[in-house]
Amino acid sequence: MSAADLIHQLLDGLASGKWAGLPALYAEDVHVRIPLALPEPVTLHGRDEVAAHFAGLNSMPIRFVVENLVVHETTDPDVAIAEFDYEVHITTTDARFRASNIQFLRARDGLIAETHDYHDHARLGAALANSTS
Repeated sequence: MSAADLIHQLLDGLASGKWAGLPALYAEDVHVRIPLALPEPVTLHGRDEVAAHFAGLNSMPIRFVVENLVVHETTDPDVAIAEFDYEVHITTTDARFRASNIQFLRARDGLIAETHDYHDHARLGAALANSTS
C-alpha cells in the first residue's frame, strides 16, 4: 500500500471504531510521535506500543467521523500528509465538536513506518475530562 492508501485505511479504521485491527497497518519497528499530546508529548516505539495505545481508546467514550480529508501526496511515494477534521462525539455526555488534525505518514514495504500526529489534544482532553463528571 502507498502512504496515501495507508492514511485512508487508518482513518477508516478509526472512524469505524475497529481499533483492534489498526496495529496490523504498522511496521514492527514503527515510530509514532504525538507532539501535542497532553499533559506531555507521546512517542510510541514499535507495533506493540501502538497496539496498547489503540487498546486504551476502546475504553474511552469517544467516536470519530472523519471530514474534510485532503491527502497531499509528495514527490516521495512513501510520504503523504493528511489534513482533516474529526467530528467528535463523546458518548457519555452526547457532546459533539470538531477537532482539526494534520498527520505526516511515512510508509515502508506497504506498512506505516513513521507518523507525526498533530491533533487538537487540548480540546479532546477537555471534552473527555467532562465525560466523567
